[in-house]
Amino acid sequence: MAGAVLRGDEELFTGRWFGLVLLVSLLAGCGDGDSMESFGGPTMGSTYSIKYVRHTGLADSAQVRREVEGILVEVDRQLSTYRSDSEIERFNALPANSCQTMPAPVLELVRVGEQLSEQSEGSYDLTVEPLMNLWGFGPQGREEKVPDTAVLAEVMQRVGHQHLHIKGDQLCKDVAVEVDFNSIAAGYAVDTIAARLEAMGIHDYLAEATGELRAKGKKLDGSAWRIALEEPRDDQQVAERVISVDGYGVSTSGDYRNYFLQDGRRYSHTFDARSGAPVLHDLASVTVIHPSALMADGLSTLLLILGPERAWDYAEKHDIGAFFVIRADTGFVIRTSAAFERLSGAKVD
Repeated sequence: MAGAVLRGDEELFTGRWFGLVLLVSLLAGCGDGDSMESFGGPTMGSTYSIKYVRHTGLADSAQVRREVEGILVEVDRQLSTYRSDSEIERFNALPANSCQTMPAPVLELVRVGEQLSEQSEGSYDLTVEPLMNLWGFGPQGREEKVPDTAVLAEVMQRVGHQHLHIKGDQLCKDVAVEVDFNSIAAGYAVDTIAARLEAMGIHDYLAEATGELRAKGKKLDGSAWRIALEEPRDDQQVAERVISVDGYGVSTSGDYRNYFLQDGRRYSHTFDARSGAPVLHDLASVTVIHPSALMADGLSTLLLILGPERAWDYAEKHDIGAFFVIRADTGFVIRTSAAFERLSGAKVD
């Protein structure tokens, strides 16, 4: 999840895992001319925020809000791991060798997860929910601590995308795996909201849910939507860099908000499915720019799992716009891919 800081008339969104902060209000227009509209509220255990330019003749803000919140309710009903009646949690409760009919979006996300799992050689995996719970980070987590080796080995028998299979409109599993869409659900929601805004004739907007966002067009004054990338600190919010975005999704994944310390080691909520343990490398955060907010969401998690060297090689090989923040003895080191420099628009000091 991510948050935002509004400075003056700028929309400055920062990295995942902290709250939304509004320092100033956007002006809602009145009368018959164009206006800047905004609304937001709670979703997925965090918040969402929509800002758009309403041109004369378009739907009013109340109607747009109803459409957006309808999408968020449906996403929660299908993908939430925090409600036992969601589509995915009903599937997760099934035993091995079971199938369940699923809505098309759920099957689409499973296919995306399979793609990312294969491309990361199994490091990224949607079936890590048992591991999240075991280490204390999941919806059923009890205590944040390093688990017993034997217990970890047992749980690892229920992890692996290869145990999921799609048969027509059914999702099936051959062992009792549990799927967690938290690494891509918000990005999917943002893309779905963006498509609905476009269908309603809205082409200048910034749509954000739990920190995943997509921006297109311009603000009311004709200036670009600007996004701030936060320095990965858990004590304060510091903008590391500000970029302009038009037509792209942006996602930041980091290890600096949700973690615990044990015996001098830092264990975050980001897991490598091959080891069954949180990653322990020096890559503190990754921001990805991509035409799809869904893919930006998944890729930012994938790159964070891979670590500084493997992630860099992956981003360059696949031409991914990625902004890396790496811990060093002297502070943080910034590294950006060639695609990031190409896609991120004008840099603002």
